[in-house]
Amino acid sequence: MEPHEPIDYSAFLRHHLALQQAGVASYRLGDAQVWLKRAGPRHGMARYRVLGALAGLLRLEVLRPVPNLGGRPAIATEVRRLRELAALGLRVPQVLAAEEDGFLMRHLGGAAQHTPSLADEMNEAVNAGPAALLALWQQGLAALRRVHERGTCLSQAFARNLVRCPDGVVGYIDFEDDPAAALSLAPCQARDALCLAHSAALYLRMGGALDDARPLWQDWMQGCPAPVREVLAYSIARMDWLRHLPQSRRLGRDLQRARAAYDLLIR
Repeated sequence: MEPHEPIDYSAFLRHHLALQQAGVASYRLGDAQVWLKRAGPRHGMARYRVLGALAGLLRLEVLRPVPNLGGRPAIATEVRRLRELAALGLRVPQVLAAEEDGFLMRHLGGAAQHTPSLADEMNEAVNAGPAALLALWQQGLAALRRVHERGTCLSQAFARNLVRCPDGVVGYIDFEDDPAAALSLAPCQARDALCLAHSAALYLRMGGALDDARPLWQDWMQGCPAPVREVLAYSIARMDWLRHLPQSRRLGRDLQRARAAYDLLIR
């Protein structure tokens, strides 16, 4: 049997960039599954000005906006960050080829293998009891710790962007912006933790695991470097007004998440 011809990923990327209409699409190449992400339209800056004003009003550096300009700059940022994180030994999609208008990356599993997000797993675990949710919460915190111990941060460390690889390792996706371009390292890492808490806390509450999750958070925070602990403590204190929010769904899911996150993070 003759060996397979090596795949020309660059040629594949150039060809499909001219044809693909969707922002992200999956393809089968030999025994592998790949994703092609193409540049979308440039983003406006209005929403960042609003968030910047809010960060100034609350004196919260972690809320300082990290612009995602979209288009070619977002592609360049994501390719650079994926390569940087891979070089640090973190589980991220492998960049196979890159152009200004898009790039090709390998799926984090084998072809057609499911890689559920931590958010998906927590949602499914709500009815399984607190133990299942607490195990996932610990895994999310441990995944953040691995990143931070390598002296870096994620981009948007929400539970939807932490994914389970088939071998059980938690990987990381979605790097169109770079917080380190706008913030120093301690606020970047604190921002990661607050993003994870904001996206996980409501699942913990729904599954009756919030009270037991709080000591796990406190232990994790105590293991952070002093500058990160200080940013987190200050930020949580500045968010004290969230305790006045009702837990009712009438105010929408986002405010529910914010209130649940506050209840998770308080001492």
